[in-house]
Amino acid sequence: MLGFLGSLAAGTLTAVGAVPVLVGRIPSRATRDLSLGFAAGVMLAASFFSLIIPALDAAEPRFDNGAAPAAIVCIAILLGMAAVALMNEKLPHEHFRTGREGPDAASLRRVWLFIIAITIHNFPEGLAVGVGFGSGGMEGGLPLAIGIGLQNAPEGLAVAVSLMGEGYAKLRAWGIAALTGMVEPIGGLLGAGIITLSEPLLPWGLAFAAGAMLYVISHEIIPETHRSGHQNKATLGLSIGLVLMLFLDVWLG
Repeated sequence: MLGFLGSLAAGTLTAVGAVPVLVGRIPSRATRDLSLGFAAGVMLAASFFSLIIPALDAAEPRFDNGAAPAAIVCIAILLGMAAVALMNEKLPHEHFRTGREGPDAASLRRVWLFIIAITIHNFPEGLAVGVGFGSGGMEGGLPLAIGIGLQNAPEGLAVAVSLMGEGYAKLRAWGIAALTGMVEPIGGLLGAGIITLSEPLLPWGLAFAAGAMLYVISHEIIPETHRSGHQNKATLGLSIGLVLMLFLDVWLG
């Protein structure tokens, strides 16, 4: 339940972040890139300090061989990255700048291609929050829920603004952005359930969620922030997001 509610709260901030499109106060592209860079920094810090390091800590007591925990975590990270890469390859979807990817899906309406793309993006975040709560309760999940919630706000705004650029009305763009955040509770429930039911899967689940988020950071968020010449602002945002998430993890966790 904590995993579900925590990821639901984090996903809801996607809708909160998109609210400016309803009142007509849309930030500049440079501000949006800075915000997305902040989101990448939060996810990067969460991947290591809230997922990978706890995964190593969970694996070490089970093995006498010091190499085994590291091997488990490395394999799980690669599996997480491969899982998101496979979804990118097999599910038809559309990015705001690079266009359609995945199998040909001419019959799908453009809006659903956008929804699938953001679903691929958001599901690993919900999974990470659920795994955090499933492994460590409030102490393990709260920093992740807060950090991912903070990065969901600029992400929701970016989605809504991009949809408006494609011709969607303000209310519809906001509604679609809000809807994309609602996949996170599904991932949260799945992640928390798996970890709660099977403790030996804990290091695998933590590192798998980290790998999934690292793929999203490298494949989606950072390239998007560097396409319009605002990479300096994006890097500044990443730095702030990284240290803020590190602070939250140490303070709350």
